[in-house]
Amino acid sequence: MKVLIACTPATGHLNPLLAVAHGLIDERHDVTFLTGSALRPRVEAIGAKFRALPADADLDLRDMDAAVPELKNVEPGLQWLSIALQRFFVDTMPAQLAGLRQLVHEIQADVVVADDMFFGVLPMLLGPRASRPPVVLCGTSILHATREDGAPLFLGLPPAATQADRDSYAVIAKEYDSVVNEPATRRINELLAGLGVGLLSVPLFESVVVLADAYLQLSVPSFEFPRKLPPTVHFVGTPPIIPNQAPVPSWAGELDRSRKVVLVTQGTFANFDFGLLVAPTLKALADEPDLLVVVTTGGRPVDTIPGAIPSNARVASYLPFEWILRKADVFVTNGGYGSVNQAMSYGIPIVGAGLTEDKADVNARIAWSGVGINLATNQPDPKALREAVRAVLEQPGYRTRAASMAAEFDKRDTRSLIVRIINEAATGRKAPARRKAAAA
Repeated sequence: MKVLIACTPATGHLNPLLAVAHGLIDERHDVTFLTGSALRPRVEAIGAKFRALPADADLDLRDMDAAVPELKNVEPGLQWLSIALQRFFVDTMPAQLAGLRQLVHEIQADVVVADDMFFGVLPMLLGPRASRPPVVLCGTSILHATREDGAPLFLGLPPAATQADRDSYAVIAKEYDSVVNEPATRRINELLAGLGVGLLSVPLFESVVVLADAYLQLSVPSFEFPRKLPPTVHFVGTPPIIPNQAPVPSWAGELDRSRKVVLVTQGTFANFDFGLLVAPTLKALADEPDLLVVVTTGGRPVDTIPGAIPSNARVASYLPFEWILRKADVFVTNGGYGSVNQAMSYGIPIVGAGLTEDKADVNARIAWSGVGINLATNQPDPKALREAVRAVLEQPGYRTRAASMAAEFDKRDTRSLIVRIINEAATGRKAPARRKAAAA
């Protein structure tokens, strides 16, 4: 099977798709990536072929301020979302589509696999079915399906519990539509009209959940707000971590269970100001002798962390996650979807603090699902951080709920599920389900 994987050029989108590709390559399928030039070394390192996106879509989202300078001085909120949506995902759609069409023809792809925000697939999905290969999307963020309580995406609103909640959400949604959805829909429909395909009548992010031939949500149902879902959606768990992506640090022997390990990260995207979460966490826990604080900077230089590193802290640019998650007792995060799901799959309770991108919604799910505490801010106070870390360590309910979530992940043979669903989409034939994989 010839598989074309199209990926938004951001590490948080690439990581899960590399794991998907790894499973496909192990099954002897031919995998070609279409993504940003900056990500070429990581793609080729797993044995996949690489093609760069056309220039107008070949962003390097590892440096968001350089990619979209106008976001630098915009506070998290609706205006931030509106600018990010149009610059990252709408304006790049025509160039993404051009790259897709060329590569589909060049390699004679049997199936296209893309992340949930690679909207270059949208004109293909809205065009004649006979003129394209099957398209399978991977939900690398919170599930973008329409919510029955009317809450918009990305604002961190928990499921409505009362009519008053629903009334409040209706007011919020009206402003959200005006500032975010309607401008994006107008612009995307202008582009779609020029391409001679159908237009959208629903918001952009929600549209592809329904239009895809299959939609693989990289999580489990208990981490997603309940609602009626389209038949395209499959919860497949979190993809296995590709091992040995980073070396074990020289201080690995210190993680000997004599102290509780607090793992801290701002991920690989919103990690240009460590004063938001990393530094406050280091300050919060500096005087806690029973804790060992482990920080990974997601590829950024460790000397960009402001202030002195406390004696009970260890810092690395990258860490092998398959190693550190076995050692961690608490995960402190700004809410990256992939790493949160990985932590839950290991049964680790979580403290979340982040509002940008999809992080408000991820952190809202942390609190709603019971696996941790959502501090509901982009820059938490050290005192609030210390109290939250102590709460998830000392109150057994969080670890019990995290263990239950880990058991739900364990019921899914994620790799087999992903390969099976992609193969079924490509061939149009149902494959026999293995016992564990059938949990999807």
